[in-house]
Amino acid sequence: MTNPSVARLEILSDAESLARRVADWMLEVATTKDGTFSVSLSGGSTPRRLYQLLAGSPYRNNFPWSRTHWFWGDERFVSHDDRLSNYRMVREALLSRAPISATNIHPIPTEGVTPDEAASAYERELKSFYGAERLDPARPLFDVTLLGLGPDGHTASLFPNTAVLAERDRWVAAVVGAKSEARITLTYPTLESSRNAAFLVAGEEKRAALARLRGRDDSLPAVRLHPTGALWIFGDAAAVGAVS
Repeated sequence: MTNPSVARLEILSDAESLARRVADWMLEVATTKDGTFSVSLSGGSTPRRLYQLLAGSPYRNNFPWSRTHWFWGDERFVSHDDRLSNYRMVREALLSRAPISATNIHPIPTEGVTPDEAASAYERELKSFYGAERLDPARPLFDVTLLGLGPDGHTASLFPNTAVLAERDRWVAAVVGAKSEARITLTYPTLESSRNAAFLVAGEEKRAALARLRGRDDSLPAVRLHPTGALWIFGDAAAVGAVS
């Protein structure tokens, strides 16, 4: 198990450099692993540029698209065409521009179901892909888990003072009441089941939260995430500031 105090911190000059570094890193991780490669995607503004880069040269011609499966760490409970949808953002930036088979794309369902039904359906999807009912630390679900960091210290849709923070049995849960729209989120055990977990943190508005993450302030949900594999923090200079 790892924690933020031993995370591998890389400081990039700006958000563009951060996106390019993470694109290089993901390509290296993907091409050095045989067989199926699985990714849990993060929403928000920071990773959008990363996804655009992956869909363009030189990554488009070198990434192992045919054996890569794409999942979401969380989703707003809105239509996939809604401007707030994480799926829509990834579709526009990456999925519609890269040679990815529809069978390798695993969006969180948000239409024709309740939030709880959506969480249960996505949990079944993950278990079917994984091939087991329980997660084995020796066989992580994801090869890469991309994570954001909110100013309040949330990651995925694991918000401060919400019941989902104590969930250790469910793989996926609905989060209702924390924000104006319901959310569907992977729980700690699912996000932690990863060979590589990486926080992507850009912008001065994230500086205080990143300092608390590095300082292991466990009142922040992000600090309580302990992946089975390596933990990375890719931050730009504006977010890192004076953090050492």
